[in-house]
Amino acid sequence: MLHPAPGSDADTAEGEEMHMSHERAITIRRLSENELHLAQGIDVSEEGQSVFRYNGELTTEPRKWHRPAWDALEWEGKITTWAHAHGMDVVIGAFDGATLIGMASLHYRLTETVAQLVSLHVSRAYRRQGVATRLLHELMRLARRSNARALYVSANPSASAVGFYTRHGFAPTAHVNQRLYDFEPEDIHMTLTL
Repeated sequence: MLHPAPGSDADTAEGEEMHMSHERAITIRRLSENELHLAQGIDVSEEGQSVFRYNGELTTEPRKWHRPAWDALEWEGKITTWAHAHGMDVVIGAFDGATLIGMASLHYRLTETVAQLVSLHVSRAYRRQGVATRLLHELMRLARRSNARALYVSANPSASAVGFYTRHGFAPTAHVNQRLYDFEPEDIHMTLTL
């Protein structure tokens, strides 16, 4: 299921560790298939008062929403979907000590020149501390190393998700991947030139 980047050494990002200078060092590293169950400890709960829509321009509409934390069965279903329906090739995790506090995954070839950011989640208690940015930057590095020229994401239409991707240079695209759009039609489909 998980593969090294096309055209790269098998140890791309294997064992690579990066640290944040906060109270505790946060380590970013590749996850093995045997470690994917650790995602169950990530609290994905979130709520908001509006959502984004894209019809040629990005607009917001007032709508109260809530995403509860996922239980073990929901996490298993998400990971299975990301692996089989989206072709997740590599998963990286952010660790605080031995605790997985965030994870992100990448599909190297959505098209010949476009990689797909399949998932990116940070546990609620660790948000707005740079963890998601570090995970994104590592996925961007891996995508570039696989010779992708762009990165595609189907982003949750929340202000936090769309705002995060916009701040990092992603822009809504009118050229959506039809398979992903059919799978997640309410998402904001965005691309970033690498």
